[in-house]
Amino acid sequence: MILRPKSSPRHHSTLTGVAPLTQVSAVPTWIRRDIPNAQSLAGKDVEDVALAAGAAIGALDAVVRRKERWAGAWRQQQALLAAAVTAKQAGRVEDESALRDALLLTKPGDDVGPAGRMLLAWRRLAARPAEELLTKKSLTCVREELGCAPDEEGVSDLVDDLRQLSADTGTVGMLTGVFITAERHGFGRALGAWLADALLAQRLGWVHAVPLFGAEAALGTSARSRRLAAASVATSVGSDAERIKNLLAAQARAALRAVDLSAELGRRADRLLAVSPKLRAKAADTVVDKLLSDDAIVASEKIAGMSDRGLRRLFDRLVELGAVRELSGRPTFRIYGL
Repeated sequence: MILRPKSSPRHHSTLTGVAPLTQVSAVPTWIRRDIPNAQSLAGKDVEDVALAAGAAIGALDAVVRRKERWAGAWRQQQALLAAAVTAKQAGRVEDESALRDALLLTKPGDDVGPAGRMLLAWRRLAARPAEELLTKKSLTCVREELGCAPDEEGVSDLVDDLRQLSADTGTVGMLTGVFITAERHGFGRALGAWLADALLAQRLGWVHAVPLFGAEAALGTSARSRRLAAASVATSVGSDAERIKNLLAAQARAALRAVDLSAELGRRADRLLAVSPKLRAKAADTVVDKLLSDDAIVASEKIAGMSDRGLRRLFDRLVELGAVRELSGRPTFRIYGL
């Protein structure tokens, strides 16, 4: 479980700088206490880890079902964090800021680069309706965005396996099985994490998925896991207790991280909505809605006919009022978000 020191500042330009966990959410203390870290996991039973993971997902489910106005920005910030971890695991150097730049400072239709495409994959998970995520068309795009080689037949087989996995297994079996299925098809850990989040959203009846597993940097693929991938899903789910515990603990940590970020974003959104009546620009309401629905906006973006100068003046005013943050740290090509 990731804890922040109490002296950490509340506002940073990256997603990792959220407020201290003890201050940002009302998640019961016992849930935080019972979610094991890597050192304490070995001493836990599967049932104990599953209980803590179920409680953490329950807390996350409560946030999702509130359908807050800022939920879009929340999911997209989760997507950015997942993309940054995915890029690092692929041996790339792009961090969150570089990923934002790749997407926002590229002209429409231009190639955003390999890391930028990873961000597009996670943004797809966060933005598309959950019921559309596991179609052949969607998975073909996601595989390419995550750097997998094209394989139309493999995607068709994957869609069939996921449909059977979702129908024939419980939540724990589905969670473990989806990673093994991805590995067996040769699709790798990143796609397995993406699929796990999509299946969870469908299982819980969420309208949109919340990127969770992609941000778990410690979630790796061991030699034993690769051996298990050669076996059937049903056999491996029942035989690898350590793998199940690791996945459940990772899911629980990711769920609490998402809940904590939601609480922080909720406070920032409240501040933005409180000052919005003071804004005089004609398209101010449109800008506010976009800030609440996405991770960030580039200052040169075309919004409701506003000029570049008018939009920059509006953002300067919002920064002055403490309602948004400038995220790039640059004097030009600035980027703003909650």
